[in-house]
Amino acid sequence: MKARLKKWLFGLLGKHPEAIVVCFRSGEDALADAMCAEIRRLEPSRRHFEVRLEDTLDVARLFRGYRIGLAPVLFTGDPKYRPLRLAAARLAPRKILAYNARLERHHLRWSQPIASWLFFKGVPLDRIFLRPVWWPWRKDRTTRPSGYRVMEGRVRREGRPAVAVLTPYFPFPLAHGGAVRIFHLLREVAREFDVILYAFSEGQISDADMRPVLRFAARVYLVDKPRYREPRWSTLRPPEVCEYESPAMRILWNARAAEASQVEYTYLAPYGGDILVEHDVTWDLYAQVFARRGTFSAWWDWKRWKRFEDRAVRRFPWVVAMSEKDRQLLGVPNARVVENGVDLERFHPAPEIPGKRLLFIGSFRHFPNVIAFRFLTEEILPLTPDVELTVVAGPDPWLHWRNVTGTLQPPRDRRVRILEFVADVCPLYRETNVVVVTTLESAGTNVKVLEALAMERAVVSTQSGCAGLGLKHGVTAWIADSAEGLAEGIRTLLENGDLRVKIAQAGREHARKHFDWKAIGRRQRTLLREITGDPLLLRPAAEADLDAIARIQAASPGASQWQPRQYLGFDCTVAVWRADSTVAGFLASRQTAPGPQAEREILNLAVDPPARRKGVALRLLEDELERGQGSWFLEVRESNAVAIALYEGSGFRRVGRRTDYYADPSESGIVMRFLS
Repeated sequence: MKARLKKWLFGLLGKHPEAIVVCFRSGEDALADAMCAEIRRLEPSRRHFEVRLEDTLDVARLFRGYRIGLAPVLFTGDPKYRPLRLAAARLAPRKILAYNARLERHHLRWSQPIASWLFFKGVPLDRIFLRPVWWPWRKDRTTRPSGYRVMEGRVRREGRPAVAVLTPYFPFPLAHGGAVRIFHLLREVAREFDVILYAFSEGQISDADMRPVLRFAARVYLVDKPRYREPRWSTLRPPEVCEYESPAMRILWNARAAEASQVEYTYLAPYGGDILVEHDVTWDLYAQVFARRGTFSAWWDWKRWKRFEDRAVRRFPWVVAMSEKDRQLLGVPNARVVENGVDLERFHPAPEIPGKRLLFIGSFRHFPNVIAFRFLTEEILPLTPDVELTVVAGPDPWLHWRNVTGTLQPPRDRRVRILEFVADVCPLYRETNVVVVTTLESAGTNVKVLEALAMERAVVSTQSGCAGLGLKHGVTAWIADSAEGLAEGIRTLLENGDLRVKIAQAGREHARKHFDWKAIGRRQRTLLREITGDPLLLRPAAEADLDAIARIQAASPGASQWQPRQYLGFDCTVAVWRADSTVAGFLASRQTAPGPQAEREILNLAVDPPARRKGVALRLLEDELERGQGSWFLEVRESNAVAIALYEGSGFRRVGRRTDYYADPSESGIVMRFLS
């Protein structure tokens, strides 16, 4: 009876009694297909129709005899589809189910004008209904976990100072430049200090990822990252700072027992410490964003970051910048430069495979990389035919892509291969011919550029992409800022093999001289000694030290056995304990070839037995390697595994073997070389 009455009533109105679904394909095909497919799953019992842009003028006529129950419409900001959206609003103004480029949906209602307007403007759905902390009727509130986890790592050594390090994430796997820097520098710091790591986590960390860090860290504290639910505009502090405010981490950090403390990244500065590591000058990045966009929200981000960062760097006794440019931007006298680096052992040259292959590496989690990718694929690639491009976009790239661009995925291009997280990028460097770094907005220095240089691959980069690395156009890289200039660089280097090889080799040498993690680690440890107090004094050996040198040498059968007085004719350095002025060890060396690329030979290195395993040998060796540029050679007994490990850890490489080189007992010697 009810069905017959319904049919009769709508028949009087000239309408079909059953409501239909009309999907308006007012966006790119991939998004429209996904929207229509989802609606069919949600409403399987209804009749479905799809309207395209070419149907705009006929919409009213096509559906004159139907009752519309639901009208899904894509709102992506593309002005081409505006007439179709207007047609949907005229046809079914109270039935519109709006979809954004993230494929989130929201019913447009007059009862929720602000929410509907924000959704129409592209604000993510989960942020539309967020309210500031002072709002009286809040539903979605910030949660800050209270627990923590502790992992024990390497056994602490008695007498070694401890360094506490606070980071916004666990520094493994090496998925981005920040993790690469933290991992390698902490590994270098651990050669002299016990490292205690405090890190935020966003889920369970696998044992495979934990093991590499626990090999050098004495202890790791993990605190779950808060779930921050405040509108970006609502706080005077930058939202990234508020996002990491954790009572659990603050209690742990305030209770730390270490001689020195280091905070990684500006947005963790409220926790306080001895050293603040500025991975980039964040206000400089947002100033670039504001210059490009010119919006009020971009201005607000820039202003509050400038205010916060200027105050933060003045509260720390020491501040570390990535480059001289960043140090000057910070404008504080307590800032010093400890550069980013590259693992020259892992990233080493390999023969180039002929071809026209390009490589772009940049996690989409960092929004400037999304902008750089679009610049590359939309403006540069059309000017460079017959090339193949491989992209490493990092974990969950399309989630971050949608948040930045408002589109589902970039248009497909048969020349472009997009990979997500790649554990080992070395094979990708080996197969490429040119590495492209098309960053338009950047702060700090790019680790991916250093990796490309170390792999001996020619780099085409914007000035922003290689800022602070000291590269020169046409010498160590091709540098340009326009699409035409970058495309010209790609074409020129691919066509001119001799120039490509010349630039690649010069880039490798530049990375070797200036960005070896081992050399950078020495600077980091020097800074930490200033804080913890250096227990050793290194000075030239004197007549009064000969008895101590003789005693130490006699107690070191693995070392060479010279007449102690002979050392005074060479460059001989002794390490003396400041506490009691006793000699803890000595190193003797001599110059074997003068000039800008001098050669030196380490004649002997020995440490008093009670002072061993306390970093004395490392200090003496590093002091020797700071003499200048050049090469160092030494011989070491083949059986002396501890000494060989020390030398290899400092950058020495085996270059030969001398049979029966040593006497009493007779033993072969390993020849090792260090090149600075």
